Amino acid sequence: MKRTTDTLRRAVGRRLDAVHGDSGVGSRTGPGAAGGASARAGGDRGMTAIEFVFLTPVLFFMIFATVQFGLYFFADHVALAAAQAGARKARAEADADPGGWSDSATDTARTYIRQLGPKLLTDGAIEPVQPDAATVGIRVTGNVPTIFPGLHFHVRELSQGPVERFVPDNPGG
Repeated sequence: MKRTTDTLRRAVGRRLDAVHGDSGVGSRTGPGAAGGASARAGGDRGMTAIEFVFLTPVLFFMIFATVQFGLYFFADHVALAAAQAGARKARAEADADPGGWSDSATDTARTYIRQLGPKLLTDGAIEPVQPDAATVGIRVTGNVPTIFPGLHFHVRELSQGPVERFVPDNPGG
């Protein structure tokens, strides 16, 4: 019976502490604490402020890291979209104009970057790629702006494919 009474007394004491704004952590010294005013006199005073001071930098770091993560992956997707658009243009024009496809494909990739994230890729470079006569593509590289000083993030995307060629149907041959 004494055990049930002690348990009930502790539960009521915690409820009263919660009503008065006390977190309940550290306000009881053990199972023999009476739960009166002397046990609650100064056990937790200021604990919330101290927790706030220690946790605030951690929370800000987590928020900034999330924003940096988003910036990096958005820049990566912009570079990939620009490379794919340039490669589509290169594949379509390389058969008709073997020497002039690189300028129009580079311009197409540059236009995509300007539309999707003009300040997202700094020091960016767009290069035409032709590993062999039947394959063309575009490589987009650039640096991502960072929130944290001293960190440098770099994206590099390549998209290439076979040159589209029109082959006439020869029914007699």
